[in-house]
Amino acid sequence: MKAMLFAAGLGTRLKPFTDKHPKALAEVNGKTLLEHNIKYLQRFGITNILVNVHHFADQIEDTINKNKGFGSKVTVSDERNEVLETGGGLKKAAAHFINEEAFVVMNVDVLTNLNLNKMIEVHKASDALATLAVMKRNSSRQLLFDEHMLLCGWANNKTGEQRISREVLSLTPYAFSGIQVLSPAILDMPFSGKFSIIDVYLHFAKEQIIKGYDHTGDTFIDVGKPESIELAAGMFK
Repeated sequence: MKAMLFAAGLGTRLKPFTDKHPKALAEVNGKTLLEHNIKYLQRFGITNILVNVHHFADQIEDTINKNKGFGSKVTVSDERNEVLETGGGLKKAAAHFINEEAFVVMNVDVLTNLNLNKMIEVHKASDALATLAVMKRNSSRQLLFDEHMLLCGWANNKTGEQRISREVLSLTPYAFSGIQVLSPAILDMPFSGKFSIIDVYLHFAKEQIIKGYDHTGDTFIDVGKPESIELAAGMFK
């Protein structure tokens, strides 16, 4: 199985570190987020990894080369010319995954002890185009699911905005963990240029199966702010 790490983002929440470095090279307990997540994927037998780069791309490439991929086969998807966001980044990398039964995509700035093998098994046993790791936790933006954990919409809790793909009587909000198991059919997406992968899920959710995988109770942190580095250090010793 192959995986993709989203590492191209500007990491504005992690300033001032990201004024001179990419967020993927922020360190938790002496190891970069990039290394942490390559090693995380290795624990589940995933050693063929694509990493997209844009912000301080040379630093990420140098780190991969100097450390020989941290023991994995790491390929770079070069997005130096423009920021494509998560959806555009995945579409650019589509050829890397087109022949896979399923593949994993995750943000480079999350750390978790989620059992990825269990999530992959659940995805393969379903007819879902995508299985999204979600949790019951506070978040400014949340995905909305029905009683069967089918994706039905998205909400911005700060602005009150909602985008509904399926009309159902009851919706339950979950925070997205930035980890997903995907079937290659999702790569046939009707978007181009710069766009969010959430747009892709909400589009397909109208007629296809996009499922949530509830891993509430697992250790998880979004290492997106300077103060979260210290928190993560205590959580992932």
